[in-house]
Amino acid sequence: MAWYALSPRDPADPRWPLPDSPSITLKADDPQAARDKFTAAYPSRPFGTPVSPVADAGDSGFRDDPEALLVEETSEPQSPPST
Repeated sequence: MAWYALSPRDPADPRWPLPDSPSITLKADDPQAARDKFTAAYPSRPFGTPVSPVADAGDSGFRDDPEALLVEETSEPQSPPST
């Protein structure tokens, strides 16, 4: 398995569920598996819809718009510092 960095094509995309992080790194068999893991972990738009403006209540965020999510192979991320 390889490591993949996923990020929104448009950094201002409101569907991105991690506003304090420009990308997320995860391990997967291939780019499509990385997308699948991401959409399973973050299935909804983070702020719902105008009809239902609550977290995780909107339609699928990036699932129906694969071009909006960049998936690039990357190196293994550093371990978090021990405290």
